[in-house]
Amino acid sequence: MKLHIAVLSGDGIGPEVTSEAIKVLKAIAVEFDHSFKFTEALVGASAIDKTGNPLPNETLDVCKSSDAVLFGAIGDPKYDNDPSAKVRPEQGLLKLRKELGLFANIRPVKAYDTLLEKSPLKEEIIKGTDISIYRELTGGIYFGEKKLNEEGTVASDLCVYSKAEIERIAHLAFKAAQSRRKKVTLVDKANVLESSRLWRKVVTELATEYPDITLDFLFVDNAAMQLILNPKQFDVILTENMFGDIISDEASVIGGSIGLLASASVGGEIGLFEPIHGSFPEGTGKGIANPIASILSAAMLLEHFGLTKEAASIHKAVEKSLELDISTPDLNRNGNPITTQKLGDFIEDYILNPEDSNMNFTNIHLGQSTII
Repeated sequence: MKLHIAVLSGDGIGPEVTSEAIKVLKAIAVEFDHSFKFTEALVGASAIDKTGNPLPNETLDVCKSSDAVLFGAIGDPKYDNDPSAKVRPEQGLLKLRKELGLFANIRPVKAYDTLLEKSPLKEEIIKGTDISIYRELTGGIYFGEKKLNEEGTVASDLCVYSKAEIERIAHLAFKAAQSRRKKVTLVDKANVLESSRLWRKVVTELATEYPDITLDFLFVDNAAMQLILNPKQFDVILTENMFGDIISDEASVIGGSIGLLASASVGGEIGLFEPIHGSFPEGTGKGIANPIASILSAAMLLEHFGLTKEAASIHKAVEKSLELDISTPDLNRNGNPITTQKLGDFIEDYILNPEDSNMNFTNIHLGQSTII
């Protein structure tokens, strides 16, 4: 298969982790006889610094002429610490989602057996957790009309949803559940919000088209609590934009590191694939960023195009790295972590040489640049 992939590395550690995802995709291309073309473009704070625009027209053109977008991270302290800034890195990502019609964000949350002790939650609570969160991405309060009175003392943000917006992501969630454990949990605030009552009505009606799926409901405050008390009860979580933003970040603690969590944003002809972590500016250039989330986002990209064997090869290599404790400081258990680049090197090499019994894993721990 030939794929043209737009690469928007962004800010902070974005370029470091994205380069490892590209390295892994190139290994997949070699191993499975594919052709992947990568085109770099600016986004976020780096784009503002160079063009004054967090999403330059040139970047949007690159994305729209590609088959998929591999995204890094955006954000910089000079904008994060200045709430009054009129132009912000996040505006670039929000506009990109809207321009590409990316109405559904999919975030897998999995507790790896080899990392159970790294989670702040008890092992018996998280063991076996496997959740897929479907978050509506282009509607709701983030995109609603915003007002501030002349005195700057009263502000409002409008939350608007239509039946059509709810139906299109609900269909995706129900279909996903059919290939999983056949359960969808709608997270809302229907006891208070009219928009949530519409969500509940529309999703309940739609559920009749999926008689094999069990549908249940949780208010968002209870869902946040249940994610900590008993995450194994969830299969597919379906929710609106702001609730999904909060719930998915909360769920990131289950696996022990936000550096493990990938995501896909889909809906239009072009999908966007990115780690859920931020730009981590304090870690920039130090080689300590975990590239696994970006690498697993690349696996989701492959799955999006039906390349399931290729994606499985990436998952197997990642799981082997975790099993052998070949990891960056956020996950390393033996006190001898490796760099972002060397972790990418290991995963690349394992994809290319999965059955090589002469592979010398010790070299990784000794800091060698090549795996023999």
